[in-house]
Amino acid sequence: MSITAGAPIRGAAVAGHNRISTQALTSVARAAAGEALGVPAQDVRAEWSDDDGLLALSLVTSIGIPPLTTVLRDPARVAGFGGAIWDRAVAAKAEILHRVTALTGAQLSRVDIRISGATVHGGGRVR
Repeated sequence: MSITAGAPIRGAAVAGHNRISTQALTSVARAAAGEALGVPAQDVRAEWSDDDGLLALSLVTSIGIPPLTTVLRDPARVAGFGGAIWDRAVAAKAEILHRVTALTGAQLSRVDIRISGATVHGGGRVR
């Protein structure tokens, strides 16, 4: 699977084509998801499928969370990580779709996220 795009130069299209490989698309998607969810990109699994001519992205990943003992002492720490896990996953879909589209030019129909675990981080995320 690859995507193709024309490259206009000074208003005229140049003959030929550009291709972005599936591996490159996957690397961009994993990096965008890792950044959005507070985990290393290598901890994100990404798969592509055809959705009526557009690309559908399915992700399986853990999500960064604060230490639970810290949350018991200071419930506001959850907000420092971007809110509840559900809310963060919902917000991450749009962020990942926008980022992958902006960086690759690929037309994504949707992003599906399955949270498979949690990675405990000491600090909150800065937004």
